[in-house]
Parts: sequence; structure tokens; C-alpha cells
Amino acid sequence: MALLLGCKLLCLFLLSLFLVSPSLSAELLYQFCGSTGNYTANGTYESNLNALLPSLASNGSDPGFYKDTLGRVPDQVYALSLCRGDVNASVCRSCLDRARQDALQLCPYNKAATIYYDYCFLRYSNLNFLNSNDNSDLFYMWNAQNDTDPDKFNKLATELVNRTSQYAAFNSSRRFGTGEANFTAADPKLYGLAQCTQDFSGDQCYNCLTGMFSVMQSIAGQRGGRVLGSRCNFRYELYRFYEGTSMLQLPSSSSSPPPSNGTNTTGNGNTTTPAVPTMGGDGNKNNIGMILAIVIPLVIAFLLISSICICFWRRRKRRMAKKLPHDTNPEEITSVESILFDLSTLKTATANFSEENKLGQGGFGSVYKGTLQNGREIAVKRLSAGSGQGIGELKNELVLVAKLQHRNLVRLLGVCLEEEEKMLVYEYVPNRSLDTILFDSIKREQLDWGRRYKIISGIARGLLYLHEDSQLKIIHRDLKASNILLDEDMNPKISDFGFARLFGGDQTGGTTSRVVGTFGYMAPEYVMRGQFSAKSDIFSFGVLVLEILTGQKNSNFPETEQADDLLSYVWEHWTQGTISEILDPSFGDRWPRSEALRCIQIGLLCVQEDPASRPSMSTVGLMLNSYSVSLQAPSKPAFCMLD
Repeated sequence: MALLLGCKLLCLFLLSLFLVSPSLSAELLYQFCGSTGNYTANGTYESNLNALLPSLASNGSDPGFYKDTLGRVPDQVYALSLCRGDVNASVCRSCLDRARQDALQLCPYNKAATIYYDYCFLRYSNLNFLNSNDNSDLFYMWNAQNDTDPDKFNKLATELVNRTSQYAAFNSSRRFGTGEANFTAADPKLYGLAQCTQDFSGDQCYNCLTGMFSVMQSIAGQRGGRVLGSRCNFRYELYRFYEGTSMLQLPSSSSSPPPSNGTNTTGNGNTTTPAVPTMGGDGNKNNIGMILAIVIPLVIAFLLISSICICFWRRRKRRMAKKLPHDTNPEEITSVESILFDLSTLKTATANFSEENKLGQGGFGSVYKGTLQNGREIAVKRLSAGSGQGIGELKNELVLVAKLQHRNLVRLLGVCLEEEEKMLVYEYVPNRSLDTILFDSIKREQLDWGRRYKIISGIARGLLYLHEDSQLKIIHRDLKASNILLDEDMNPKISDFGFARLFGGDQTGGTTSRVVGTFGYMAPEYVMRGQFSAKSDIFSFGVLVLEILTGQKNSNFPETEQADDLLSYVWEHWTQGTISEILDPSFGDRWPRSEALRCIQIGLLCVQEDPASRPSMSTVGLMLNSYSVSLQAPSKPAFCMLD
């Protein structure tokens, strides 16, 4: 009888855990592999890391936060873990256990890694970040659905995130807060969550969270989103995504006061917790007087500064116009923020374009490495006299690239148009182009699984920026391995915008009689009918993904009995379920099967013959960063020679 009662109680206990706990499956959101060097196998750093990581799960699961360090410099390891404030200790520990295992697998031999899950995150490094406010390794995700009234939704989402951030910072010792808002009787509720690491003070927490508010502009109009950093994070959705009742209830938007800035600074520089505003009549008069006293001097100062800037700009414009060749329209150059380099400066920097400084040669000319007098390294693209790229195409690249600012796009520093020379000056990217490493039988071993996945994700982010997030839609038209440059940390940067086309308004593509690009990467509708769009870029991206995973070049694929080209080769193994046979042998056994299959499937989805069937880059980003997004079955690729 006692045994039966004990079994019943045990079953009820386990059932209660199931009912009140979130799903035990930890969803991988993203990972950053560090750039502070690699450790050697069986070395002191690896021993310290393997000894420290388990303690993050065991010691950090109950309070939900833990940080510690082990060893001595240069083999000292600094680590930190944080679980979402609404999950219990069991879920927290399970998530952290998986995080420490996946971090070692996804970032093998990296001395630093940051890995994010839905319920937890983990970070370690050989650099001491524990005593700083550093909130690096920032990324964001969004709901794929657009809101019907984006302006209203963004205003309400911003208010909820701000209020929830205030609660987490100033009303919770655990630096965690949840909130919900009833906007109107007809609208659904909006739910929000904000959290910081528990070692932050209230001011540090709130500053960390508000420092990420600007990222919300990148996902404006979406019906939910989240921004995560290594010290704080927030999220908002039109459904309850956290456990328990909301800690904060906001009134309807019509009666809620505007969000405060979170801190009040006194004259002596001390920061105090924000007070709740009162709405009495005298207070309104005082507030209006205070606002006028602040706003009027700011407006006068703004007008004065604007006048000075306009005068300076006009003088600078006249000076630049004098330097330009007579056959160049100054407006086209001065309309972008660029620097005109003197020819003598570039000759000195490149040792008069010596062969020793030559990085490579393309269809339009040569690229040289140079060093300016201030020590900055540059890459100079020098167009040959007989180049097919004339002054119009050069300006096209100049105008486009100078307006683009993204970490996965190569940065244009300036231009030189002197003595019949046409040159573009870029930031120097030390690891040169992807093809020089990927298709080299020895160098390709530098590209382990973690690095290749990072390269794929980085290219996707850069292409998403071109297609959707920049001011104008930009179709690259020549995306290929040789146009992907790798920096010192193997981060990819899309380069060479000589063939790019820019669209405004509702334009999404065009048709041309002059088909340019590289065969093997061009979409079928572009090759046969001259039709180009974002979907033709996505086809090129799919080819590039399959090349990165297999280490095989599509344009020079060795013919076999099974297939004559890379797409047919991958498709055959996909249909037969033998994908592991086509992955680059240099991986060995160090690759995650589920992630590899997902990447192959994404690549095949991007190279489908029908452009409408190919996913958008925003969808590709979701598929790469979230396993909760289901993938469709791909159809037979374009140009596939298999029956």
C-alpha cells in the first residue's frame, strides 16, 4: 500500500513538472566563434576549459546566473552563463549542459565562443570580459509576419519593451522582467520580456537594454522580435512565450504615459532611479516651461550648426569639382561620402603598383595591397585601360558601395580618377577571397565546420541587407566564391559591385539584353531570358552554399558516372539519403549531422528552377538561425541533368 502510494505521488510530481515547465528541448538560436585565437589539443587551455564549463551548469542552474574563471594567463578561461528568468532549475541545467557540449562542437579549438538558446546562453573567452559592460556578440531575430498597422505596433512595442526593461533593471534583484499590454479591446495582447546578467546594477542593466533599442528599427513592422547580447536581451511577441503571470501590466495605449528615458541625472553627475510622473495641472505648466527652456536653445543651436555645415559642404563641393576630370559629372561623385585619393598617394602606398604587392587579377584589372602613411592597409582596384568596365560602371560601383555600411560588405574608402587612371580603394581584407582557400586541397582544412557555417550565415546577412535592409534594393548579379573576401577572423565580406543594379520604389527586378556574371552561378531565367531579380541572387547564393559544404567548384566540376555538375551531384545524393558522402572530406567526423543536412536543404531550395519557389533572404536567415522554422522539400534543381 505504501509502495503504491509512493508511486502515485511520484507520478503526480513528474506530471506537475511536465505541466509547469517549458519544453526541455533547448532551441539553438545562434553562435559566435571567437576571434582571439585557437588553443591546442590536450593543452592547458583545453584542460581549464573542460574543467570550468561543467560548473556553469551545476552552479548556475539554481540562481540562473553564474560566472567564474580558471587558470593563469595566457591559459586562463573566463566564463559566464545565464538562464531565462522564468525557467526552473532543471530546464536551466539541461539547457546549459547542451550549450557547453555544442559550443565545443560548433567552435572547435576556439578560445572564445558565445552560444544562444531560447532558455539560456553561455560565453567563454581567454580575455577578461567578466568585469566589463561589454554587450558584444549582438544579434536579432524577428517574426516573419508583417503587422497591418506597423506604426501603431512599433510605438506600442517600444513602450512595452521600455517599461519591461525598467522593471527588470529597477524592480527585480534578478534583473528579469515580463510584461503585457492591453491596447484596445479588439487588439490581441502584446507580451514582452527583458533580462540582464545579475551582476549588473540597475543603471548598468537599463543602459544595456536601451542601448539595443535602435536595433528594433531594423525589424520595424514585424509582429514580434528579439534582440540578444552577451549581457542583456529583450523580446516581444503577440503571444505569451514565457512561463507564469506577467510581472507588469500596462494600461491601454490611449491612457498610458509616454515612456521615460529611464534615468534622471543630477547636476553632480549622480544617477537616480526614475520617478513615476504625476499629471496634475501645476505639473503640466511646469513641464511645459521646462520643455520650452530646453527645446528653444536646442533649435537655435541646430539651425546654427546646420548653416555652418551647409557652407562647409558647398566649399568642399567646389574644391572637389576642380579636381575631377572634365568628362566626369561632379554631382555623381560628390553625392556620396567618399574620399578622393591622389594618384601619388596610391603609387607610394603600393610601391608604384609593384608585382610584390599584387593580390590578384580579374576581368577588369588588377588589385594591389598598399599601406598609407598612417599605417592603414588598403586594397586598390586598378582598372586596366582596355577594361570592359568604363567610367559609368566604375561610378556605379562607387555610388553603390559608398552608401552601403554593413559588416558583411567590403567597405569602400575612396576613388582615384587622375591621368586616365580609374581606381577604387577598399579596406584591406587579409585572407583574400574564399575561392583561394575553399578550392585549395591544403588550405581548405583551415575552414572547419564552424567557420564554414559562419561564412554561410555572414553571406546571408550581407545579401539580406542588399535586398531588403538598405535604402534601395540592390541586386548584386555576380555573387560567387571569388567575390567573397575573408577578414582576419574569417568573417565574409561581399565585394565587387561593378555589375550590381539598384532599384527604388516598388521595383523588384528587370530584364537586360546584356547578360553579365559568371556561368555556373547565374540563374536559368537570367541566362536564357535576361531576367534578374533578388531571386537570381538567391540562386547564386544556393550554388555558393553547396560549394562551401562540398568543397567542389560548380563551374569546374569533375564529371562522374553519376553526375556532370555539382547541382545534379548533390541532388542525386539528397534523393538517395547519402548526403554524408558529398561533404568535404576535410571535415572528418567533426560536423553536426542535423545542421549539415539543414544547410544542404537550404542550398537546394535556393537553386530551384522556378524563381517563385526559392525562399527570400529573410526566410533563409530564419532557416539558418532557428530550428523552429520548418523547411519545405526542395524540387529538382535548375540545370539538373539527372532523369
